[in-house]
Amino acid sequence: MTAMDVTYSFEGPLDERQIQALAGLSDVYGIRKLSIDEDASTLAIEYDATRMNEARVAALVRACTVRLRPALAAV
Repeated sequence: MTAMDVTYSFEGPLDERQIQALAGLSDVYGIRKLSIDEDASTLAIEYDATRMNEARVAALVRACTVRLRPALAAV
């Protein structure tokens, strides 16, 4: 396993539907941890890079109807 972290900045406040959809990402094989900071409008995700790449993570987040700005950091 190769743990990677990516932090996204998102636009606008998240509604309940978006938060529930993001919470459901914890059931996706390869997503290890997710944390939302609504005050800073950031979303941090730890994922297993042997299972998926950053583009797949971003696509999963966008499928939750969250509007992302470009990635802030990938480690």
